[in-house]
Amino acid sequence: MGIFNRRNAAVGWVTWMVGKRLIKKKARGALPSVDPETRRPNRSAVALGAAGVVGALTFWRRRSGGDDGSDSE
Repeated sequence: MGIFNRRNAAVGWVTWMVGKRLIKKKARGALPSVDPETRRPNRSAVALGAAGVVGALTFWRRRSGGDDGSDSE
């Protein structure tokens, strides 16, 4: 009797599908979303988005800034 058989493959596949579904549901619940009463994004969502944009711009500027450490004296 081998370790890899159809039964174990099926159990693994079902476990993987259920696990993915649970993780996606948990991730959706953790994200700040639109407030249903005011129909506006929560302040934490706006702050998170702004911090992401600033971080991306900082990363992009450092990568393309030409600061390679060599002096041109």
